Amino acid sequence: MNQHKRQQIFARLRQDNTSPKTELNYQSNYELLISVMLSAQATDVSVNKATHALFKIANTPETMVSLGVGGLKSYIKSIGLYNTKASNIIKASQRLLDQHEGQVPATRSALEALPGVGRKTANVMLNTAFGQVAMAVDTHIFRWSNRTQVAPGKTVLAVERRLLHVIPAEFILDAHHWMILHGRYVCTARKPHCESCIIADLCEYQNKTINV
Repeated sequence: MNQHKRQQIFARLRQDNTSPKTELNYQSNYELLISVMLSAQATDVSVNKATHALFKIANTPETMVSLGVGGLKSYIKSIGLYNTKASNIIKASQRLLDQHEGQVPATRSALEALPGVGRKTANVMLNTAFGQVAMAVDTHIFRWSNRTQVAPGKTVLAVERRLLHVIPAEFILDAHHWMILHGRYVCTARKPHCESCIIADLCEYQNKTINV
């Protein structure tokens, strides 16, 4: 795919959604961190349902640590891998208190040092919470990048690096949200909705469900 096509693709995505946002519900950087940690192998809908009740009780590192692993589990047991996630969230919250005065750090190294926080979660926080250039590649973005040929790659890290290299600077901060939403609702896994896709004529997927 040439750069002119990429420019057009992201221009259309921006025109369609000028202020894209995560679908996770949060009111602070800490709430966003917890939501993103919970979202691994879970839907945003299921996470929002759990945190709606959880954040009324515990929405700071202090209150989360006070809740404890057992208490936290009772709020997130509907979410996959909740045992591991509960343990990591309590450990991460304690580390925020011990090392960061209860604040979510704004550097990759400090974020990835938190228990349960990997590269993808750190990228979400850097981009969404702190407005930094970072690309969190989830299953939707990985599929979208390869299917459209905007940034093909065999691994998540390869796609991440390619996206950061080829996305025009004017779109880079919001690109993560546009791609994840497009991958979640239009360019879906089993059968992409090419008939309603605003970039179908630019996409280089060879098996479109319509002729363009």
